[in-house]
Amino acid sequence: MTDDVAAARTAAEEESAFSHAPVAPDATAAYGDHPDQLIDFHLPRGEGGPGPAPVVVVLHGGAWRAPYDRRHISPFAAFLAGRGFAVASVEYRRGAEGVGDGGGDGDAVAGRWPDTFDDVAAAMDALPALIREHLPRADARRVVLTGHSAGGHLALWAAARHVLPAGSAWRTAGPAPLRGVVALAPIADFAVADKLGVCGGAVRQLLGGDDHFAERRPYADPALLLPTGIATTLVQGRADGDVPQAVAESYAEAAAKAGEVVGVTLLEDVGHFPLIDPVADACAVVAEEIAQLAW
Repeated sequence: MTDDVAAARTAAEEESAFSHAPVAPDATAAYGDHPDQLIDFHLPRGEGGPGPAPVVVVLHGGAWRAPYDRRHISPFAAFLAGRGFAVASVEYRRGAEGVGDGGGDGDAVAGRWPDTFDDVAAAMDALPALIREHLPRADARRVVLTGHSAGGHLALWAAARHVLPAGSAWRTAGPAPLRGVVALAPIADFAVADKLGVCGGAVRQLLGGDDHFAERRPYADPALLLPTGIATTLVQGRADGDVPQAVAESYAEAAAKAGEVVGVTLLEDVGHFPLIDPVADACAVVAEEIAQLAW
């Protein structure tokens, strides 16, 4: 495939994924005082499996940058609800003008240190009570965590808080009560992602730039936070030019070296965005991977 053809396909995939109107949730709840500390809840609507619906916690992507919020992934959240899942879609603080020292300007800055991680940790801690309140038909004992791209990174990170370095404010005493993690084209290995310049150097920006990259990486890089003891599957398009396949494969290799098996589902002729596009075949594959852990 020529570069021009690949670029055209990538553009078409992105256009399709962003062509869907945002879907309003059934409820929204705050897990903190900041305007971005919110979780949207979608009630299950499909057939699903027997008994109460499993919960899928969704962390959106967008290179941890402010222009991309949870609205762009709301059609995916609604798609999962239509498959019988109860869905909790988490918002969190992202990069913004004047925040961080990692390069870029205005809203191009990726993430906030430590705010982005503070929020994901706080959301995960608040979720059990919020699920009971806002998803009454859900089974809070069956929770699968998923995320796309930068959200895939945050999903892997949230499932690894119990193996964070001692003294980390985000560290938990034990593993999160999850059935598993399904990370979609995740930015899962910071060394490889940084070498490849993924998302315009977003990884280095997230950690605060060159001066902090090495110091903060042990607290943020999923490839250094293994084994987790939590069932984990990565779903990756082979034609992904935004977060290349090498990033997922490096994480899986790191897990294997740590004595943990991580599943990697590679999809032929699939780029970055079909994984969250409800009209794409790849999105149905994602739902099936989640179902295998949830039911």
